[in-house]
Amino acid sequence: MIRDRDYWRKQARTGLTYLMLLIFLIGALLPFAGIFLTAFKSSSELAQGPFALPETWQFDNFQKAWDGARFGTYFRSSVIVVVPVVVIATILSTMSGYAFGMIRFWGDNLLLLLIVLGLMVPSEAVIIPLWKLMGTLGLRNTYWALILPQVGLSFAFGTFWMRAHFKSMPTELVDAAVVDGCNAWNVLWRVLFPLSRPALLSLIVLLFMWTWNEFFLVLVMVTGDLRTLPVGLALLRGRYAADVPVMAAAATIVSLPVIVMYFIFQRHFIRGMVSGALKE
Repeated sequence: MIRDRDYWRKQARTGLTYLMLLIFLIGALLPFAGIFLTAFKSSSELAQGPFALPETWQFDNFQKAWDGARFGTYFRSSVIVVVPVVVIATILSTMSGYAFGMIRFWGDNLLLLLIVLGLMVPSEAVIIPLWKLMGTLGLRNTYWALILPQVGLSFAFGTFWMRAHFKSMPTELVDAAVVDGCNAWNVLWRVLFPLSRPALLSLIVLLFMWTWNEFFLVLVMVTGDLRTLPVGLALLRGRYAADVPVMAAAATIVSLPVIVMYFIFQRHFIRGMVSGALKE
């Protein structure tokens, strides 16, 4: 009798947990569903509500958004900025995370603290000195003015992320590799790197999302064709402020690469999120 009571109590707790998660999931997906459906409607259909299915699917809204804000040019700029930032920051973060997580050296905690300070300072607080620095270096209004600062910001987070991951890995692997004659470089790239796929893919998804959605730095540092999609969306608002379906289509275009990136790597992303949570 007691076992049956404990069993049903456990089932009730599990059911309540899934119910709460389902409620939060619906609350998170409803705005995206409303924007997506609105993107295919005409202006006259907006009165039916954001979640009503369109009578005729208006694919022309995406064409208007793409041409009206020059999204083709801004999309190219976004790719040019995102790819180097993600690649460079991931490689540097892997090496620094390995150094801080697996190797002990003099001043490592102080140096790690200086790097992690990059996570504590908001970009808005350093935008003016950064703007002057880029002007002094002659990099203002170039792609480097967007790539280099975001590599620095991403490197700080990536170091903290990969350090936690490497500290969670068994030291027996490193000891066995050293006994077999591997140096520190070979231990990283031949032994630990292939085993770090979930953490690396999670880091790539996060860096891609943050870099793709960056707005303020792009707005300040560059003009014209060097702007990226989030700034293009803001510029489109001034032209099509009254045309809600076109704005919804533009928002869908901007957010679609991030959503696709997450769905492709979602399994590895979840594994990477918890890979370093049990040991620090």
